[in-house]
Amino acid sequence: MLVSSVDLQPVIEKHLPLRRVLPVGVGNALAFYDFMVFAFFAVPIARAFFPSSRTSSDLLISLVVFGLGFITRPIGAIVIGYYGDRVGRTPAMVLSFALMRIGVVGLAITPSYAHIGFGAPILLLLFRALQGFAIGGEVGPSTAFLIEAAPLHRRSLYASIQQATQGAAIVMAAVVAFVLTSLLTTESLQAWGWRVAFLVGAAIVPIGLYIRRRLPEELEKSDSVTAFETTPLESWSVASLGLLILGSMTISTYTLGYMNTFAQESLNLSPRVALGATLVNGVALMVAAPLSGMLCDRYGRKPVMLCGVAALIILVIPCFHIVIDMRTVASLYIVTGVLSVGVQIAAVAVLTAVAETLPRSVRSIGLGAIYALAIAIFGGSAQSMVSLLVEATGSSLAPGFYMTGALVIGGIAMLAFRTVPRAYAR
Repeated sequence: MLVSSVDLQPVIEKHLPLRRVLPVGVGNALAFYDFMVFAFFAVPIARAFFPSSRTSSDLLISLVVFGLGFITRPIGAIVIGYYGDRVGRTPAMVLSFALMRIGVVGLAITPSYAHIGFGAPILLLLFRALQGFAIGGEVGPSTAFLIEAAPLHRRSLYASIQQATQGAAIVMAAVVAFVLTSLLTTESLQAWGWRVAFLVGAAIVPIGLYIRRRLPEELEKSDSVTAFETTPLESWSVASLGLLILGSMTISTYTLGYMNTFAQESLNLSPRVALGATLVNGVALMVAAPLSGMLCDRYGRKPVMLCGVAALIILVIPCFHIVIDMRTVASLYIVTGVLSVGVQIAAVAVLTAVAETLPRSVRSIGLGAIYALAIAIFGGSAQSMVSLLVEATGSSLAPGFYMTGALVIGGIAMLAFRTVPRAYAR
């Protein structure tokens, strides 16, 4: 067992009201905003920084640079996560957010290849690596802070801030991309329009830093008389099962993020219609995340995550069938919304359960490392795998089968995963 049967006593509660911790999610929002903006403007970014004029080469180069951010995430999760466990959650959150600011602003203002030659791609790679490092170090300390600042009966609701802000970031990035592509010519987008999108995100950084510096530190050092004892085998079990569970959620999330491309390539819908699917996905995240948090706090983590995954396993293939057969805007948006809600219902429960199961002394580094590895291994490859499967099989149902397979594996891991009793989770 993860909880000692000898010293077990209830936790002494210290918590903050929800309104005080809502701004904690701004770092996660900036991370996802940056991710979406880079994806939306992948080709213009590549053309600005690399001496290539062929569209296929531009896209390939951009995807390589994009992937670099995934590679450095686990490093940031370990370094900043360790800092969060040893020095404090708040200093770690301030550090990760400050580094994100450097990465985002640096990328936006770096001169193009036409102006400084090979210095441009070198700086791009450095700033992209720094962004990945900072983003990797964001999740562990911020999620740990949220659940430690929450009353025991509202922990999942507080943790849902992380997922809800992802949805807000997706909506914001999609709106910014839509406005820029509608108002600017192709030449203007290529020259400077994509930089504006990054600077919009960077504009919120000073506010975020101010808010984070004002967060109380004493919560991270509050006394608790709960005793947790884990053997090395139990710790490896938590890490390995947590990686599989978070990996299944990551694949599901990124497969739904592929709906934009899927709508254009497999359904032959227009880019603007496809962008609408991204907006639907973001709105669904914003709505479903707090709903899941309330359900988890009422009925428990495991029942909610298992129900969410079971529903998705049943619905995914039929939903893709509906979209492919009907090929309408309404079917695309409804299916995207339904599946996005299902994923978030399970994802909030998973995030809370994994965070609670880790001992407080290693929660920041442990959760950050597991999450970053899941993103790096499964998230970074999800859309490429889906594209390869569609091409190899010739079936537009390939994304649905890939997502379902990941959910089955994740569901099995959930059944084996032991959650911590609420009254003793510190």
